[in-house]
Parts: sequence; C-alpha cells; structure tokens
Amino acid sequence: MREALNIDVLNRELNIVYKYLLKKGVPHIDAQDAVQETALKYIKLSDTIRSSKVRSWLIRVALNYHYDQCRKNKKYHFNLDEHSGEPESTETPEALVISKERARELSSILNQLKPFYAEILLLKYQSNFTYEEIAIILGISIGAVKINLYRARKKLLKCLEEARDDES
Repeated sequence: MREALNIDVLNRELNIVYKYLLKKGVPHIDAQDAVQETALKYIKLSDTIRSSKVRSWLIRVALNYHYDQCRKNKKYHFNLDEHSGEPESTETPEALVISKERARELSSILNQLKPFYAEILLLKYQSNFTYEEIAIILGISIGAVKINLYRARKKLLKCLEEARDDES
C-alpha cells in the first residue's frame, strides 16, 4: 500500500515538473525526456533524498538534464508564447499580434542572456516562485538569488535598450 502511495505522489510531482518545464519553454518531447530521466534517477536514489525536498530535487534534476541535452546540441530555447488554444474574447486580434510579438522579442533577448540568468528570471517572474523557493530549486542561498536576480534584471535591461537602439 505504501509503495502505491509513493508512486501516486511521485506521479503527481513529476506532472508538476513536466508542466513547469513546458511553462519554461522546453519543447514537449524534451520535457517528456527530462521527466523520464528524472523519474529513473529518483527511483535509483530515492533512499538518499529527503522527503521535504523532493519537488525541488526533481525540478533541479530535470533542468540539469535539459541543459545537458542543450549543451550537447548547442542550443537553448525559451518560448514565452503563452497564447496556446483559444484566444480570450476580450482581446482584439491586434492585441494578440502585439502580445505575441512582444513575447517573441523577449524570448529572443532571454536567449542572449546566460542560461542561469534567464532561468532565474523565469522562475521569479513567470512562475512566481518566492526567493526561498528559487534558492531551494537552484541549490543556492537566498542572498545569491537576490544578487543574481539583480544582475539578471540589469543585463536584461541592457539587452532591451540595445535592441531598441538597433530598431532606431
């Protein structure tokens, strides 16, 4: 009975990791691969993982696997297109086009940043994690999260300004 409960809990946690990867912009197939590899590692190492840290451990392992695969393929993808499915009735077609264009521009600029900076910005502003949660997920101190968020915002602002200067 306890094993079935652990499997249910693991499946629920892996679904959360999968949805997080998709929200982060990882392609569907890559997210599935990362979650599968993460599940295998969890099964092998489950005795050594504290139960209070399971979700952050799973997210970290899945992200590390994804980054390893990206390094092997020499590419990083951050897709911020949030408008999948039916458009909301309150938005005009022009507003949808503008928001998609802005998301595309932001995605392009995020790809110019260090992957760590892009990740920490997405964790904070897209996934709405707290400093404490980000620290657990990334395995760094809360102070390091704040410092790196500051640096990432500063670099993002610089890239945005450069992009606007290029358009002029």
